[in-house]
Amino acid sequence: MRPGLTARPVMADVARLAGVSHQTVSRVLNDHPNVRPQTREHVLAAIRELGYRRNAAARTLVTGRTNTIGVISFDTTLYGPASMLYGIEQAARPAYAVAIASLAHLDRQSILEAAGRFLDQGVEGIIVIAPLESAARALTDIAADVPLVGVECGVHAALPSVAIDNPAGAASATRYLLGLGHRTVHHLAGPEHFLDADERVSGWREALREAGADEPDLLRGDWTARSGYQIGRRLAAMPGVTAVFCGNDQMALGLIRAFTEHGRRVPGDVSVVGFDDIPEAGYFLPPLTTIRQDFGELGRRALHLLIGGIAGDGEVRPGLPVVPELIVRSSAAPPRP
Repeated sequence: MRPGLTARPVMADVARLAGVSHQTVSRVLNDHPNVRPQTREHVLAAIRELGYRRNAAARTLVTGRTNTIGVISFDTTLYGPASMLYGIEQAARPAYAVAIASLAHLDRQSILEAAGRFLDQGVEGIIVIAPLESAARALTDIAADVPLVGVECGVHAALPSVAIDNPAGAASATRYLLGLGHRTVHHLAGPEHFLDADERVSGWREALREAGADEPDLLRGDWTARSGYQIGRRLAAMPGVTAVFCGNDQMALGLIRAFTEHGRRVPGDVSVVGFDDIPEAGYFLPPLTTIRQDFGELGRRALHLLIGGIAGDGEVRPGLPVVPELIVRSSAAPPRP
C-alpha cells in the first residue's frame, strides 16, 4: 500500500496519484468523451496501481441507479435455455450486473415471487426466459412499473420480447429434406406446452403442406437423447421412414443410435436433421445436419430492448425474430432408389 492511502483506495487517492481532479477521474470512470487520451491513460494507470474499485453502494445512493438487471430462468441443463442465459449475460456484462433467479417451475406464482424479490433489490429491469405457455401468460401480471422483456415466449407475445424464428427454422429443415427427394418427413417434436416445440411443429407442417407432401403422425419426446432413442426404435421398424426432423440435437443423437442398432444406416437408409447446433453436433457419427440458433444475437436484442424500456424511450417495439441457419453436414442424403 502506498503511504498516506486508506486501506481501501477511494477516488481522491486515484486523483492524487494521477495528478488530476476528482471530477476528471469521474469522467474517465464514466467514459466521458471530453478527456484527453494522455490524461485518460494516467488515470487508468493509477486505478490499476492502486487496485481501485468503484463503491457500488455509494454510487447507487448518488445516482439512484443500481445498474443491475434481473434474469428469471428455469433450472435446466437444456442447451437452448442455458445458451440464452449465457447470451444475455455476455451482452449485459459491460454495463450491467446480472442477478439470476433459476426456478424449479416456471409457473405463475414462482415467476411473480422471483420478480418481487428483484424489485425489492432495486433492479432496473427484468428479462424472463419463458419457453413455456404458463410462464408466458404469467408475464402479463408482473408490475407495470418495471421494464420487462420476454425471451422465447412465442412470436405473438403480448409484451416486449425477442425470439428465435422457430417456424422458419423448422420449415428450412423440412424443405431441405424434401429437396433431397424424400417423399415426406417425420417429425420428433419436443414436449407439449413448450412454445418453441409447438412453433417447430407449425413450421414442419407448413413446409409439408406447401410441398403437397403427406403429414405423418406427430411424435413427441422430452428433449433428451433417451427419448430420441426410445422413439427411434419404433421408427426403425418402419421401412417407409426415410427422413426425420428432430426438435433438438439431443433427441437426434438418440434417434441415430436406435437406427444404427437396427441396421439402418444414417444417412444411407434414413436422413436425420436436428435443431440447435450444440457444440458436439459436428462430432456425431455421422456429423449432424442441424439448425443453428444465434443465442448471442438473441441476448444482444433482449438487452437492447430492455435498455430502451429503462431509458423510457416511449413504446418499446421488438424487432423481427432471429432467423436460424441451416448447417449442412453428413446426416442427410437423397433417399435410396
